[in-house]
Parts: sequence; C-alpha cells; structure tokens
Amino acid sequence: MSSEKKSVLILGGGLAGLTAAKRLTDKGFQVKLLEKREIFGGKVSSWKDDEGDWIESGTHCFFGAYTVLYDLMKEIKTDHAVLWKKHQLTYTLDGGGRFTFNTWDLPSPLHLLPAIAKNGYFTLGEMAAFSKSLIPLALKKDKYPPTQDHLTFAEWAEQKKFGKRLMEKMFRPMALALKFIPPEEISAKIILDVTETFYRLPDSSCMGFLKGAPQEYIHQPLLDYSASKGAVFKNRTAVEELLFDGSEIKGVQLRNGEILNADYYLCALPIHNLNRVVPENLKTYDRFFGGLDNLDAVPVISVQIWYDREIASDDNVLFSPDGVIPVYANLARTTPDYRTLRGEPFSGKTRFEFCVAPARNLMGLSKEEIIRQVDLSVRNCYPQSSIGARILKATLVKIPHSVYAPIPFMEQYRPTQKTPVHNLFLAGGFSQQLYYDSMGGAVMSANLAVDGIVKQENLKNG
Repeated sequence: MSSEKKSVLILGGGLAGLTAAKRLTDKGFQVKLLEKREIFGGKVSSWKDDEGDWIESGTHCFFGAYTVLYDLMKEIKTDHAVLWKKHQLTYTLDGGGRFTFNTWDLPSPLHLLPAIAKNGYFTLGEMAAFSKSLIPLALKKDKYPPTQDHLTFAEWAEQKKFGKRLMEKMFRPMALALKFIPPEEISAKIILDVTETFYRLPDSSCMGFLKGAPQEYIHQPLLDYSASKGAVFKNRTAVEELLFDGSEIKGVQLRNGEILNADYYLCALPIHNLNRVVPENLKTYDRFFGGLDNLDAVPVISVQIWYDREIASDDNVLFSPDGVIPVYANLARTTPDYRTLRGEPFSGKTRFEFCVAPARNLMGLSKEEIIRQVDLSVRNCYPQSSIGARILKATLVKIPHSVYAPIPFMEQYRPTQKTPVHNLFLAGGFSQQLYYDSMGGAVMSANLAVDGIVKQENLKNG
C-alpha cells in the first residue's frame, strides 16, 4: 500500500462493521464507520434499560466452531469472558420430561456415541434410522449439503424416512434456534452443514455464554481499540443511498442530504437495509446486485423474564420442541454479571432469556400476550418447580428483520464480499462464508471483505 492512507467508509456498526474497522485500522487505512442507531452491535446489541438491567437483542450462544470470533476476542483481550459450558444439548418437554445428548472426549465420530445410544428418549431404532440417513454426509462431507439446497429440511427428512419424532422433538427446535424458521421452510443445506460440522469437529457443538453484556466484552473494546488508532465512529447517522456513476461508487448520501466520500466503501448492513441503499442503476448494472432482492430477513422476538424462585438450575443452553421457546437459558446461572434485578443481587432465582420462534405470527401480538404464551410454555416444561412462581419483571424485544431467511434456492444469491464494482465490498452473515448469519459469520465476512480491500489496493499500486 502507498504511504498515503487510503480511506474506507463502513456502513453499519454491527459485529461485522466493528470487526472490519479494527482489521482496516490495523492495516493502515483511514476508517470512518456510520451507524443509524444510538448503540452499536447490530443483531448482537445490548443496552441497559431505565432500571439498570442489561437487555439483549437475542439469546447469543457461542459455538465452539466460531474460531474466528475467539481469535478476534483474543486480540482485544476479552476471550476470557466466554464461559464454556458442559458439552451437551438438553431438551425440555411439556409435562416435565427431558432428554440430553451427551458427548465423550474422543475423536470424531466416537464423541457422538453417547448421544446416539444413551440420550434416554429416542429408541436405538430411531437413532439407527437417523444415522443411516447421514451416510451421504459422512462419505461426501462438506460437498454433500450444497447438493440439497433445492429441498427444505422437512422434505429431505421425509425422503430419508428417519421418523416424525426425531423431526418434531430434535430438529424443529434446532431449526428455530439456528435460523428462527421451521423445518418446513429452512433449506436442508443449512441443517446438513451444521450437522456435518458437529460430526467432523468434536468441539464445534460445545457452547458458551459471555459472562456479561456483549456491549462490555465485545463492542466497546472494539470501538475503543479502533478509535485509539484513529477510526471515527458516528452513530445516529442514517444512509440514504450509495452513489454509483456507472463504473464506481462516488459517495454515500445520508438521509440529511450530506454526501460522504472515500476511496473504498464497505457495506456491513443487514440484507434488508443493504437492499434499501443499493440504487436501481447499480441493481441493473450487474446481476450480482439484482440478485440481492431475492434475499429476505426473518422476524425475531426475544423475551426476558425474572421469576422469584429458581425454576431451572441448568447452567447451559436449553432447547424445547413444545410451546414457543425453542431455545433459552437461565442467565442467572449462565451469566454471572446478570445476577441482578434493578441493581440488586439476584441469585438463587431465575432470569430466563428466550428466543421466541417462529415469530412471524406473533409480531402483531401485544407484549402481555407474548409473555403470557412464554410463561405458559415455561410452566408446561417445569410443572413442579414453577408452582407458585411469580414474574417479577419481563422485557420483550421485537426485531422485524433479523438474519436472512435461508430457504431453498437462496444459496445462489448469497454474494461474495468482493463485488463487481472495484471500490465496493460487502460484509455480513448473509454473504458467503462458513457460518451463515451468526457471530462467527459476521466476523469471518468482515475478515474476507478486508482481505479483498487490501488486495484491491495492492493491485492498484502494482
């Protein structure tokens, strides 16, 4: 790169944008980042409410597979804040039943033997049928899932005939937890990709939680690091449109009419916001941009409820195929910094955080009705320990547009980080990388976008 600092304008202050800002400042670029909201963090954002309690945009589990995320956290010296839990997946059922998939500390695929033989719920016949359905995956590995993008996972499972109980009790909550849409809608490729990763890499399905708020352990450290090296961050700054002159991006017009210019532009926006700022002349310039309109986003609802007693003592993520709480956790157990309520200690009780899904038909309901349905799901899963439990506080966050909807045939429209326009790059979980729309995907997409900018600049300089 030349001695003169080249400028990059980043649109979007979520995890992808913040990661890109760090990476670019490390590479010697002059960076300015724009975020339309008051707070940074995007889909991983967190903030304190009027009573001093941390609220999150969702239940954020840290999968062992997200190595790029932990590399980033090591660089900002916050990797210690990920608290790894016991390597198991527990499902809670209506009526108080439950089953657990345990693992052994053995090489793949031996680490999965307890899950197959000793889960305490599915019969050996059911697990044998499921194992048989995965033979193509075992033989072809990561080459197999892309060949199944034309099917929903429910259609794929029907073809493989591995049984309704496995679909309803195991894979329905998995699909809802991963992408907030049911097996009848999600592409088979998504579930098969995740299954292949869990099968091949023993620690990839191990999960952890931050010891506190993402704002304190990820976003603010990233902001502080990059700002100390000269990056500029502007919140409450909404972008109206990219300005394309037929060959390159000439600037960004803000909603207030101001125009900002840079040498390179990196859009780290969620897909619905990206589609709003891409002008028509850019969409018709190349099918790369026109295809983005095919990608849509999924609505998500997150609920937190503080109860006056301990309903669940599990220090781990929990899944439920019944009711409206496919994935949840007792943060009073998993997250030490969250053992408070209105500034007072809150130990030995329950602070549940739930992903409520599918959310599409619930978005129009009142806060009170959604919380009523969540509370009913809790009491159905814990009929004994919830007797007499009172709700002390409840919060609700609705996100009309969250992760992109990975339905069949959408893989072809997921863009690369490098675009056909030489000074425009993309980052975000919807773009092509290993981890889909997730924390790992946000970081990996930012890494790839920054690599693209560096290569482009080096190419320009000969």
